[in-house]
Amino acid sequence: MKQGWEKKKINDIASIYSGNSINEEEKKEKYLKINGGLPYIATKDISFDGVINYDNGVRIPIDYIKNFKVAPANATLICAEGGSAGKKIGFNTNEVCFVNKLFAIIPNNKIEGKFIYYWAQSPDFRKQFIAHLSGLIGGVSLNKFRDIEIVLPSYQEQLRIVNILDEAFAAIETAKANTEKNLQNVRELFEGYLHGIKADKTRLRDLVSIKTGKLDANAAKPDGQYPFFTCAREVYAIDEYAFDCEAILLAGNNAVGDFNVKHYNGKFNAYQRTYVITVNQDSKVLYRYLYFQLLDKLKEFKEKAVGAGTKFLKLGMIQDMQIPLPSLEHQEDIVAKLDTLEKETKQLDDIYRQKLFGLEDLKRSILQKAFNGEL
Repeated sequence: MKQGWEKKKINDIASIYSGNSINEEEKKEKYLKINGGLPYIATKDISFDGVINYDNGVRIPIDYIKNFKVAPANATLICAEGGSAGKKIGFNTNEVCFVNKLFAIIPNNKIEGKFIYYWAQSPDFRKQFIAHLSGLIGGVSLNKFRDIEIVLPSYQEQLRIVNILDEAFAAIETAKANTEKNLQNVRELFEGYLHGIKADKTRLRDLVSIKTGKLDANAAKPDGQYPFFTCAREVYAIDEYAFDCEAILLAGNNAVGDFNVKHYNGKFNAYQRTYVITVNQDSKVLYRYLYFQLLDKLKEFKEKAVGAGTKFLKLGMIQDMQIPLPSLEHQEDIVAKLDTLEKETKQLDDIYRQKLFGLEDLKRSILQKAFNGEL
């Protein structure tokens, strides 16, 4: 620890408390479409980048605020339970009410609130937080959270460190935004070409046969010799094959409607909710062209998927889908262009993702130095 810094429990330098839960029926009846009052912040309203959504449509009217915990501006809000525990951390700039799964950290005098916010993102805090996790869903109790230790410099040094981090993180966020924009531009180039294919349309039922696999998703074998296609993006392995052909594999269900499509030729097996699509003998469609057309329809499938919990695709939805069908010669030209674009898109995607990972590593490195007194 750097000379002049001191180690204290977070409870010694801040007030810490959790918020209040609201059931859905009560929320609809009392707290939606309200003017005035205070925003009510849930875990979902804090992004993994620390942005708090104050305009989420849920507000606590003035008359009810006395029944809620309130976090003032300059407080840090941190998720303490579930998959986002210790990962969703926001710096509060407005007076708010908040959910019971969030802890509010309100600094005492001579403690800079944003210094706490940055410290809560540091490797040291993360290590201590993980050590205190318990329970099936993973959470840290309020009492254990209050025992987490923080190293503190003088108030003036806190301000200096915050100013440095503000500037550094603003530059990193700008670089991230530019990288994400470049990534989006690359994807739009590929999608634009795919959307621009013009030809008379034909229903898929007139071009293909559609079956499903017969197996449960847990039939996969780590050392299996054949590909096993489930509704996941990953391709697993299995000991036995049920298909020996060229086919398009379309995921038939997904928790949020995030379906995917694959193209394969050879021996394989499939999960019972995976659609195995084969081209009819007299069909006038290339497999690779069909793959790209189904890729283009994934957003439409997501919109049309049914199911209250897990979203799934009905066979008729796929059979009734219409695709533009140019001549086989034209399809070959289109496939050649799309294969090239897909390859280039993936290469650029990988490069930009590495840049994003690098920027996140830079943030962690700067935070490590900041709270080791090395800035």
